[in-house]
Amino acid sequence: MVFKINILSLFIFFLAAAALPAQSKQKPAGSLTPPAIEQLHLAEDTLALLAYAVVNDSIEQERFGACRALITALVRNLKVDNSFRYPFERLKSVSIMAPPDSSFRIFTWQLFVNDSTYRYYGAIQMNQGPLQLYPLIDRSMEMDIPPTYEQLPSDRWYGALYYTIRQFDTKQGRKYLLFGYDAFEFFTKRKVIDVLSFDQAGKPVFGAPVFERKNAVGPPEMRMFFEYSAETSIRVNWDEQYGMVLFDHLIPMPSPFGRGITAVTDGSYDGLKLEKGRWVFVEKVFNDFMEKEFRPEPILDARKQKDILGKEKKTKKKGGK
Repeated sequence: MVFKINILSLFIFFLAAAALPAQSKQKPAGSLTPPAIEQLHLAEDTLALLAYAVVNDSIEQERFGACRALITALVRNLKVDNSFRYPFERLKSVSIMAPPDSSFRIFTWQLFVNDSTYRYYGAIQMNQGPLQLYPLIDRSMEMDIPPTYEQLPSDRWYGALYYTIRQFDTKQGRKYLLFGYDAFEFFTKRKVIDVLSFDQAGKPVFGAPVFERKNAVGPPEMRMFFEYSAETSIRVNWDEQYGMVLFDHLIPMPSPFGRGITAVTDGSYDGLKLEKGRWVFVEKVFNDFMEKEFRPEPILDARKQKDILGKEKKTKKKGGK
């Protein structure tokens, strides 16, 4: 436990040391110089190996050691001027997401502690030449229930591995939907739709009252959680074809592991549609139904039958002629 705490303390220390005071109207990062590109390219090999070990090494101490080394190496290399322009494409075990406006990018990764414990690490790098970095400190282990109804600062982050980002505009300014995965526990997993915005000082804030449900009572949701059985998988993501967020509808059922009630999908989808800066809940997105009664076998009619090539089949005449 002490070793785990030391990693968190080290993470806070290095990222705090790297973070500069928030400044307004900073110029976007410029082009990388050839020496900077060479330095980051060489460093990327080491970063990729460390990130892989954090997720895949079978020995707990090795995973923790790799996580500690990854933090120091990543911060050190992000201090290179205009490092925002370097994509780190070989860091396959670290999620690096940037919105279309390219105002920042967010790093997140997962540390497997044991079968029922996962920790998340992350940082937000702003788009500017000198490094402006905000640490994301995962405090989810201190939260008895999912923090659906509260805003959270970056040092009290509900940790998740982000896989999609979607920007949108509101009367209060631009915000960003973050879609994340939380391995949570052995028998139960979670997905989360969080909201990222920046306050007047330029600091990140998680959660915003932008979700709207018809006839809802109580405080507004700041983020949405989906908790489900590890025996199933669910979709929670933006769908470009339908122009909305789609997610599986979950229903309660007895846990196959004998752990009370869990949630599984029922084959239908709910969604969120953006309307005037608010994400409006849509129940049962697909209401397809059959106009005629389903029959197990086709009913032959007087129409001419065709073969697989589309040609009309020849039928035999009675009497074999």
